[in-house]
Amino acid sequence: MAARDTSFLLIGLLVLFHTWGAWANVEVNMEDRVEVYRGEMAQIACMFTSSDGVGDNVIQWFYVTRTGERQKIYYQDSTIKVMEKGTPFTDRISVNGTGANGEIVLTVSDVQLDDELEFICVVKALTDGTGEGRTKLKVFETPGSPTIEGVQTGISVHEENPSKIGTCEVKHGYPKPNITWYRNKTPIRAGQDVVKVEPSITTKSSGLYSVRSELSMKVMKEDKDDLFYCEVTYFVPGGLRMTETSLINITVYYPSTAVSVWVESPKGEIKEGDSIELHCQVDGNKLFSIISISNEDGVSWENKTVVLENVSRLDSGVYTCTSTDTDTWEDVSGNTTVFVNYLDPAVMIPKDGVELSLGEELTATCNALSSLQTHTVWFKDGEKVSMGHSLNVKDASFDTAGTYKCVVTVPEFEGMETSNTLNVNVNGPPQIIAPEFTEFEKSFEDMVELSCDVRGYPAPTVMWSTSDGKIPDAKSKTDTEGVLQSVVSIKVTSDFTAFCNASNAFGMDAVSFNITATKHTPTPDTTTTSTAIPTAPKKIRKEGSGVIIAVIIICILLLAILGSVLYFLYKKGKLCGRSGKQDLSKEVSSKDNIVVEMKSDNTEEAVLLGVNGEKQPQNN
Repeated sequence: MAARDTSFLLIGLLVLFHTWGAWANVEVNMEDRVEVYRGEMAQIACMFTSSDGVGDNVIQWFYVTRTGERQKIYYQDSTIKVMEKGTPFTDRISVNGTGANGEIVLTVSDVQLDDELEFICVVKALTDGTGEGRTKLKVFETPGSPTIEGVQTGISVHEENPSKIGTCEVKHGYPKPNITWYRNKTPIRAGQDVVKVEPSITTKSSGLYSVRSELSMKVMKEDKDDLFYCEVTYFVPGGLRMTETSLINITVYYPSTAVSVWVESPKGEIKEGDSIELHCQVDGNKLFSIISISNEDGVSWENKTVVLENVSRLDSGVYTCTSTDTDTWEDVSGNTTVFVNYLDPAVMIPKDGVELSLGEELTATCNALSSLQTHTVWFKDGEKVSMGHSLNVKDASFDTAGTYKCVVTVPEFEGMETSNTLNVNVNGPPQIIAPEFTEFEKSFEDMVELSCDVRGYPAPTVMWSTSDGKIPDAKSKTDTEGVLQSVVSIKVTSDFTAFCNASNAFGMDAVSFNITATKHTPTPDTTTTSTAIPTAPKKIRKEGSGVIIAVIIICILLLAILGSVLYFLYKKGKLCGRSGKQDLSKEVSSKDNIVVEMKSDNTEEAVLLGVNGEKQPQNN
């Protein structure tokens, strides 16, 4: 009995196994996910195999709703193809292929964010074998360029709570973008009470995301040069992309720990008259701090830059820059020393002018007190005559006289100089500079101009006279070399000699000019004053001209006395035992007669006497 029951059981199992083998075996292969940008077309492929073959199968497409229910959108068999009405995909899907080759593709056009669903492909064989596959549709939207905005006000290191550094924002992306803060290319991690990153997400009606992130942190002095930026990462079909914002920095307020002050200009040495520009720099960056520059005299300027114009040696000294923290009222200072070089006015010894005698020696000194090495040069009439602080001139002459100028310079500074002058006069008798011509021929009634150049000190007195008794008016002027020039203009009426006499307390000098009158022959080009025709030069020097003049005067006096004696004897009748009317002219040639004109004080008639005492007729 037991053996029979076992046989029946085996037979039943064989029948069951045969029946199961008669059903079709369907395998469906699909991608886990299909990724597309919003607005593009998505193609979802369904590939299958069946033991009955790939023909005459029933193919259906479904999507899973947000609530998890299946919603059919497509059906086909060997006879019909049906698009389900009233679904979100009714007008946007199409199916390519019949399945005869074991592949069918569902195409969704104009994909939107709401289309991000799971799609199911169901394949049913004729023998009731069924297989299905699933694919998730992923939709992406690239966000706009991210923006960053830093705080416009400074941040103090004394702030107790984290201070806002800046804000990053990225808009209109899907899925949600991610924002990461960086400082100097290093990611910033949120830390309690030190760094805070507060994101905020906004979903638009379109389903796109906008993400905003605010960074706050407690700052230190070391953060003053840090650069901050944001990195935004977002998904795209097939991968992940990244973009960065621009860089920002922040203003950190911190107290000073060191102060420096220096002379910005001029570079190098400073001299009197310069303008000094002092600069002060602190290593702190405090919103509420006081920076001032002061000197040893207590003068203070509340500024980082001070300009001192036209400085003198009194401006030399130590200048201090002080930074005062208004939170703690603590001071930090630094200083620098300013020295103003100087050059005093030149001092001349002798102080006043100098008078020398001819042949005497001149000694003078010129010095100027200076903080630097000086160099002295002496000039006379614009020409350099000596170097050094002392001037020595031996054997003084009239050429020695003049104005000497000493110029004291500082070689280290161009234009730093001072000067003084010394007037030197050389005492001596006048010296008439030999004229080029002393004899002239001039037409009758013309004017002749004569010039006499004289040197000497004290300034000579120049007197002009002529052999015919005229004393012409002269015009005089002195040039820069101390030469006195006297000029006269004399009308020529006959031959005459003009005398230029120069004298001072030390002596005299004279020179004569001989002018010969010639007959004037008018021509078309003749003018009233004609040019003198000079002849060989003739100069009367002091040694001869004075003696000649004295001799002439003495001779005239002797002749006058002799004439008076002869006239007296003539009146008395005692001349040669003859009467006063006796004619003595027979023994004397008329060519040798000397005529003297005499006038009495009672205006008696002038009598012309010859040497022999005879009365001569007057010549009209």
